[in-house]
Amino acid sequence: HDRMKSHTMELPRLITVGERNVSGFGRFLRRLGSAGPVSLITGCHVKRIAQSKIEGSLSRSGIGFGWHLAGTNEGGSVRALERQVGRDGGDTVVGVGGGRAVDAAKIVAFYLKKPFVSVPTAASHDGISSPFVSIRGDKPHSVVASSPHGVFVDIDIIRRAPGRLLASGCGDLIANITAVRDWELGHRRTGEYYGRYSASLALMSADMILENSGPFAREGADPRIVVEALISAGVASCIAGSSRPCSGSEHLFSHALDRIAPGVGLHGEKCGIGAIMMSRLHGQDWKRIAGALRDVGAPTTAGEIGLTKEQVVEALVTAQQLRPERYTILREKEMTKRRASGLAEATGVV
Repeated sequence: HDRMKSHTMELPRLITVGERNVSGFGRFLRRLGSAGPVSLITGCHVKRIAQSKIEGSLSRSGIGFGWHLAGTNEGGSVRALERQVGRDGGDTVVGVGGGRAVDAAKIVAFYLKKPFVSVPTAASHDGISSPFVSIRGDKPHSVVASSPHGVFVDIDIIRRAPGRLLASGCGDLIANITAVRDWELGHRRTGEYYGRYSASLALMSADMILENSGPFAREGADPRIVVEALISAGVASCIAGSSRPCSGSEHLFSHALDRIAPGVGLHGEKCGIGAIMMSRLHGQDWKRIAGALRDVGAPTTAGEIGLTKEQVVEALVTAQQLRPERYTILREKEMTKRRASGLAEATGVV
């Protein structure tokens, strides 16, 4: 066996999860060693909610700042944002918001070779602490940027986000169950690198949701549990050096839907629905996955998020072609329209 190819793990250096702690954000940046001005990237809605508290905290710590609004994740809009942020001359790029702002900040920081800090305001997916970014283009997929230097979370802000976002985060976590199974399969079939440690960490994050789905059904999802599980799932990807532990056939299905029905359904919602079907293909307990998703308030059918049966079938048939190099269960089970339709029906997705 040849020597293993070099394996790099880039981990966040500082992670703070607190309650009503946004006033400590300036001190957090100081601890990270960031003294110069920061470029803050956010969306309009989040800016209204968090602007004054974040500005107050930065001013008290003597840190200058400039705000930028994230557009879409299309290449052109990210490039324009990169030019604006470059003119700031800031030390650090901070993403404040849900998925889009954090993704945009992550990629801008990567292009500008500046440290990136993640300040999620919603726990809707595991990108809050992972090195990956979803880029919308002719082939929607994730690209490797840099891991965040720091992750700063105020649970109180997360709690105020729409409940649908938290449920979507649970869907993204449950998807780790099929992602890890696909990774094991790829390792067996192609001999690709498989990291047991990062796989176990990703599964543990999924188990946090499965084990708590009963209490979540009664009392609502606990944002702290979801946030900490999402952060450790992101760290699992940092340790693996790829998105493998958190992204398998169910993510390919979600990415295929991004192309077929852009803007319909949240990322984690589509991954959760994908995980129900892929776990059945793997011979896993798909009913338990569907039950846990239902418990946390995440959708388990295409109709709930406005997708048609035709769109689901087309996504199943085309998913594996999005990343032919990534071995998943979809490489083994030839997805014809008939088989895809049967799978979606058997799992109650359509």
